[in-house]
Amino acid sequence: MEVKIGVLHTPREIAIESSQTPDEVEQLVATALKSVDGQLALTDEKGRKVIVPANLIAYVEIAQADKRSVGFVAG
Repeated sequence: MEVKIGVLHTPREIAIESSQTPDEVEQLVATALKSVDGQLALTDEKGRKVIVPANLIAYVEIAQADKRSVGFVAG
């Protein structure tokens, strides 16, 4: 699943591929945003952890990863 995090005062977003479910990510975001000094911590598919201070989060986009088909289209 792809997660994109917009960070205030930063022109680029943070994009990670996570093995967590959309519901898990949504719950983590909600919990982080409840606290003034909260942090959003997500782990990507390779085990790397991304931590963003909650007060700098502009938006979080949660999307299912595109299922790419392998092969060629005959034309």
